[in-house]
Amino acid sequence: MPPAQAGRTRSRRPPPPAPPSRPAPASPPAPSRAARRSGWHWLRWPLLIAIWGAVALALLLLVFAWDLPRPDSLPAATRRPSVTLLAADGTMLATQGDLYGEVVRLRDLPAHLPAALMAVEDRRFRSHFGIDPWGMARAALANWRAGEVVQGGSTLTQQLAKNLFLTPERNFRRKVQEALLALWLERRFSKDQLMEIYLNRVYLGAGAYGVDAAARLFFGLPARRLQLWQSALLAGLPKAPSRLNPRASPDLAVARASEVLEAMVVNRAITQAQMEAELGRMRLPSPRAGQAGWFADWALEDLAEAFPGNADLVLRATLDTRLQAAVEARLEALLAGPGARAGVTQGAVVVLEASSGAVRAMAGGRDYRASQFNRATTARRQPGSAFKPVFFLAALEAGMRPDDEVSDAPLNLGGWSPGNGTWRPRGEITLEEALAHSVNTAAVRVLYRAGGPRVAMEMAARLGIEGRFPNDASLALGTGEVTLLDLVAGYAAIANGGLRVAPFGIAGASAGGRPQPVRRTPPRRVVAAEQAGTLRRMLEAVVARGSGRAAALPGRAVAGKTGTTQDSRDAWFIGMVGGQVIGVWLGNDDARPMDDVRGGTLPARLFREVAEALP
Repeated sequence: MPPAQAGRTRSRRPPPPAPPSRPAPASPPAPSRAARRSGWHWLRWPLLIAIWGAVALALLLLVFAWDLPRPDSLPAATRRPSVTLLAADGTMLATQGDLYGEVVRLRDLPAHLPAALMAVEDRRFRSHFGIDPWGMARAALANWRAGEVVQGGSTLTQQLAKNLFLTPERNFRRKVQEALLALWLERRFSKDQLMEIYLNRVYLGAGAYGVDAAARLFFGLPARRLQLWQSALLAGLPKAPSRLNPRASPDLAVARASEVLEAMVVNRAITQAQMEAELGRMRLPSPRAGQAGWFADWALEDLAEAFPGNADLVLRATLDTRLQAAVEARLEALLAGPGARAGVTQGAVVVLEASSGAVRAMAGGRDYRASQFNRATTARRQPGSAFKPVFFLAALEAGMRPDDEVSDAPLNLGGWSPGNGTWRPRGEITLEEALAHSVNTAAVRVLYRAGGPRVAMEMAARLGIEGRFPNDASLALGTGEVTLLDLVAGYAAIANGGLRVAPFGIAGASAGGRPQPVRRTPPRRVVAAEQAGTLRRMLEAVVARGSGRAAALPGRAVAGKTGTTQDSRDAWFIGMVGGQVIGVWLGNDDARPMDDVRGGTLPARLFREVAEALP
């Protein structure tokens, strides 16, 4: 190294300090095991609750659905065979069993029928899914406020589910099943289809299922011809069909129909003016069938024996509705007027065709709704002098003639002496006079000339008059017991020339749409035509100049006989006119005496009024 540089030392600059290093970002600390357990705890319980809740709900639904009926097809309607009784003109008189009409389509029905049903039963039918939460809440609130059940929250679909598949019992299980089936029905059918099924299957009271059957039963017309107020009435019946239907309670039915019309106004289905107009038109048919109920009950007896099988029956009756209405009106007018003043509370009338035995009209009392007891067919009463033609006919058969004479003098038989009322003895009178004036002492003598009580009872049996008869002289005064119908049928043999007829009320029948034979006893001769004709002429004298003058009809031949029992407890008139036999009985159910009512007074008058109504 050179000397000049030997003494010099080279200085070095220190290196620049290194920039401070930044610490690496710290990674998050691993969660502790306790923290991991705490997070899973909060997630696990909601998840477990949801899982077990779903399992519980599934099990609960399984329990409720375990015995559900299979809803894959609508069940066929199960019902009792129906019996429909029609009058001679086709008017419906009565029904038995379950009555179904024609299957109706929604497009064929008046629009106001489903509108009325939705207004009062299910306002949101077109929008809900089978269950109506709003409707259920509204019903619950109304029931809570009233403190009792005043509204139901079931939709029409739920009602349909109940009616089609379930029993009528009310419990929580059935309500859940009803809801499940309603949901299925809503998925399976359209709203129009559901409405059609409901209208064809709903029970509307008096045995009628479906709106067509109910329309025919209550209004006498098919459902497609219903007026607005009639639709409202039918729509109101599902709430309580047995109590609200017109046959059970016309007043309640009309009041319910008014409620439905008001609901339709609220639902904007009709206007206020339309509602007021319909309220003015609301008139139920006159309750003719209500009074003809005695006839219907009698005509429908022993159906199982007469028409075996289980097909639906349609029976055509012999009843003339116009004549029946006249009988009812005239009987009521008499009982409400002169009958009330004379202490008469009940009556019965039968109109029978003499040649065949067909019953054209029958009133078994004053008011069928008040009493269904049939005083024409069931009540047995003493006929009084109305029985005399029976043994007078036997006397004619024994050889007596109308102009033969018989004593009317007082009579004593073992201490028993029949009275003659106001009749003054003449000594000898003709047979015809004895019958015309109903002279008791002469009648007793005629009875024994005919052969006595035994022969009289035999003649009654031949004529078809069944009853309990005493085997003594009092039989001449009509102390036996007979029904009005039997007595009228016995007089028919006198009217028709000697042929016994059996009263009947069914003229024709069909089962399942096929004609059926109707078994009837044909008329048969029991008395010679000559004797029957002679007795009829004698009975014409009763009306012309005897005790039955009040029954006379100007210009018409009328024959008949009066009958009055002791103390005016029973009063009768059985008469014949224009091929018909009309029988009248007046009295009281408790056999209380009437005020001087005799067969020739009010009964003869009622006979004449009914005869005037004959076609």
